[in-house]
Amino acid sequence: MRIIFLGTPQIAVPTLEKLIDWPKGEVVAVVTQPDKPSGRGKHLHMPPTKVVAEDFGIPVLQPVKLSKSPETVEAMKDLNPEVLVMVAFGQILKQPVLEMAPFGVVNLHASLLPKLRGPAPINWAIINGESSTGITTMFTDAGVDTGDMLLKREVPIDQDMNAEELAHVLAKAGANLVIETLEHMLVGSLRPEKQDDSQSTHAPMMNKELGIINWAKPAQEIHNLVRGLVPWPGTSTAYQDKPLKIIQTRLSYGLVDISETPHKPGEITKIDDVLTVACGVDGSDRLEIIQVQPANKAKMPAKDWANGVHLKPGQALG
Repeated sequence: MRIIFLGTPQIAVPTLEKLIDWPKGEVVAVVTQPDKPSGRGKHLHMPPTKVVAEDFGIPVLQPVKLSKSPETVEAMKDLNPEVLVMVAFGQILKQPVLEMAPFGVVNLHASLLPKLRGPAPINWAIINGESSTGITTMFTDAGVDTGDMLLKREVPIDQDMNAEELAHVLAKAGANLVIETLEHMLVGSLRPEKQDDSQSTHAPMMNKELGIINWAKPAQEIHNLVRGLVPWPGTSTAYQDKPLKIIQTRLSYGLVDISETPHKPGEITKIDDVLTVACGVDGSDRLEIIQVQPANKAKMPAKDWANGVHLKPGQALG
């Protein structure tokens, strides 16, 4: 089976590597985003999928917009693909690409569709406090994650798992599911299932404003936000009018007795090496802060930060 792979970030790499190793397939090209500058020196860096492709001598195509690059579409067509496989490509495909291969375009989406359609399903599964999520292979159509579903796998979400860790788990499970989907495709045993649009939910793009912590929210909700926005855009608050990133938290059960003394949301309590913050509208909830990052400094344990700023009773975040 001749395969053109479309995908860019690290989450797409396990599927690409599985396809390269799959004895029944041949990856004839990888289509990915252009190299982008990053770091202080703004040096150009290749997408992770391009690195893998070049290691195996696979041709790489890098259009800025596939929909505005007819020469790329023509080059893809000339390769006579039998199926296109897409993982986190980040572009909506137009009809010439959707109709290019006889088996169509198989997309791997990181949710149990029709739940969490959109660009950030992994993040929103955690932010929403879900105890499980999953992956779905589907036929890509002209909509956004609206095509017929093929195979699904459910994946549990641990209480302290962040979005980066969940992405790693889903990427490995998704790679296996793509191969299983193609195996079924070869023998004609796939049974596409239409999505129930009335059951759909949305997973919109992340933005920095989303990561500003409101300590009047319940501790569980804040904990979910911190986990869900790793590694970008991250969550932040303020201490004495200076920004402070909250990198890691943990739900606090019985670590601090606050029944006798009222606390305002954001108020910090430090007992030994344990740093907790009052949450909820009445400050009756508690969240333990594990790791922080002050402005222009490296990430550090919260206890070291508290010692460095000489934290005093009654001081607050936010």
